[in-house]
Amino acid sequence: MNRLAVILSTLLLISGNTRGQGALYAANHFIDLLSNEQKLASTFPFEGEERYNYHFVPLERKGITFNEMNPEQQKAALDLMRTCMGAEGFKKTRQIMHMEAVLKELENRKPEDHFRDSGNYHISIFGIPSEKTIWGWRFEGHHVSYNFAFNKSAMVSGTPGFMGSNPAIVLSGPAKGTQILREETDRGFALLHALSLQQRKKATIDTAAYKDIITFDKRQALIEHPAGIRYGELNPQQQELLRQLIGTYVHRYTKLFAEDMLKEIQSAGLENLWFSWAGGWEQKIGLGTYYRVQGPTFIIEYDNTQNNANHIHSVLRDLTHDFGGDELLEHYKKDHGN
Repeated sequence: MNRLAVILSTLLLISGNTRGQGALYAANHFIDLLSNEQKLASTFPFEGEERYNYHFVPLERKGITFNEMNPEQQKAALDLMRTCMGAEGFKKTRQIMHMEAVLKELENRKPEDHFRDSGNYHISIFGIPSEKTIWGWRFEGHHVSYNFAFNKSAMVSGTPGFMGSNPAIVLSGPAKGTQILREETDRGFALLHALSLQQRKKATIDTAAYKDIITFDKRQALIEHPAGIRYGELNPQQQELLRQLIGTYVHRYTKLFAEDMLKEIQSAGLENLWFSWAGGWEQKIGLGTYYRVQGPTFIIEYDNTQNNANHIHSVLRDLTHDFGGDELLEHYKKDHGN
């Protein structure tokens, strides 16, 4: 990519007035900086199964890691992330990456042990990013997974979008008090505690929190029978708290993309939203909690049960557009004559 294109990409990123143009330039700039060997390791067909290889635990992944990038490539990777994430989403993602060093120290791992590694986060490109193609990219590692899909320069999907934190609250050491997913936690409890006792009992679908999010790493995020308390059963203040909770997850993405997603949620009918809770009603370490917000177009899940209930998993799934959605894939196949 030439210098003018790089400048234009930066201006598009700063202005925030497009729904994917900046990502298109940033993706191509990142690819241009890779060696031929790195390109082979990090680029895949859009229609291939690798695009659905989604997970959020430490494991061997495909794609190029930050450890394998030089400083210029790392900067380009971060710039690509910024084009698709909102300021808070990007900040939390970087904090989660750095949390690996904290976790390594807490687990007393040796310096040569790379099971916990802040540089072991992968970028994979799917298809050929251009103004005429359908393409995508993924950023993934321990406790982070973002899966983006584009139709030309328009971002049409950013899910599954997973964030986790272990520990949820750092209890000792130089990083003591760090709580990356504080907003996700506090807003969930704010809504729960705003409910009357009768409402809280209705919202509670189990007295014990689940061991993990129900959608886990499934390709299709399906929870067939929504449960808990419905939006229409909440008073205006409680409804506003529910909307704020949804906004916490949706605004992990860029402003315009988040606005589009919120419009879809509203168009599907706020009256069709459900809020459900499982586990303890108190906000304290050692007491497992789980909540879910579900509507016709999306599922949000939050679970804090592992490591003495100090280990959070949280996710946003788009029931229509996860991984780009079936409609985008069919469009891709049609364009390629399959």
